[in-house]
Amino acid sequence: MARSAIKFKKGEVGMAEQMLASTDVHGSLAGIPVVVQTVNAINKSKLGRDVLETVAGVDKDAWLPELATKKFRSSAKKAKATAVVNGEKTPGKVAIYSTCYINYNEPGIGHDLLKILDHNAIPYVLVNKEQCCGMPKLELGDLDAVGAAKEANIPVLAQYAKEGYAILSAVPSCSLMFKQEIPLMFPDCADTQLVKTHMWDPFEYLMARKRDGLLKTEFPQALGNVSYQIPCHGRVQNIGKKTEEMLKMIPGTEINSIERCSGHAGTYGVKKTSHAYSMKIGKPVFKAMATMKDGSKPDYISSDCPLGGHHIAQGFEVNGLGAPELNHPLTLVRKAYGLK
Repeated sequence: MARSAIKFKKGEVGMAEQMLASTDVHGSLAGIPVVVQTVNAINKSKLGRDVLETVAGVDKDAWLPELATKKFRSSAKKAKATAVVNGEKTPGKVAIYSTCYINYNEPGIGHDLLKILDHNAIPYVLVNKEQCCGMPKLELGDLDAVGAAKEANIPVLAQYAKEGYAILSAVPSCSLMFKQEIPLMFPDCADTQLVKTHMWDPFEYLMARKRDGLLKTEFPQALGNVSYQIPCHGRVQNIGKKTEEMLKMIPGTEINSIERCSGHAGTYGVKKTSHAYSMKIGKPVFKAMATMKDGSKPDYISSDCPLGGHHIAQGFEVNGLGAPELNHPLTLVRKAYGLK
């Protein structure tokens, strides 16, 4: 991080890279019908990708997320959290920090999380105001921007923590920012340290509810073969293999877990200077996920990191490894519960 910060301070990070890391800026276009259709069409066209590579340094062959036609925060079913039930060891109500990616690009993952919470009678609210966690800016070494994001997010999240909410983020890198990176940068900020103790990975929270005897464990829908990648930003949270634990609870489901970097690493996986190398880094993961332990093929591939998941799916495609369906683990659990 120090090296990146020095590079940024010296002005050695170009405007294209800075714009690529400004998720709230380009994400703000999501939900605007004509604009969304136009941007998505350009991103799928050869001419558009050639221009994007020349102007912004985004590799023309790298997978890029589409903008959502409806943002998660504006389309989510609104629910009001109630008081914590006496005797619960884990917080009995949840505040959802939606993240840029879920809000602007793949709201379905957020909706699946809400359906799982509803199914388990866990009341929730959406955090009333949020902006990017700051991880893309941290990768650039733009510490001032990280500090500005902290000043916008921490006071809001701290209030939920003080009111007894578990704060959930469905993107591991965002959870890690509030659990580790921001607390390390601001060790003397009491609110930052409070948010750290109240931030949960969704599966960390769900498995804690299971230990409390408060999670429904009947899954009417088998999933078959699932190849699941444990992302780097999940491993370094030191919470154990909670997603894997829950997936293994589903009857009629075989899990092939791969604990290795997919090679995506945020913007690294899409830049012209590094995309090809990122695919080489991920190749052992793609191959390991392509075959289950009994030699059969997976029905699904999955990763807690949505971007890493799509990187893996592209790795399957370019290496001729088949085309299993890509689903986020929250989507798989929603399906296993038999929820629509």
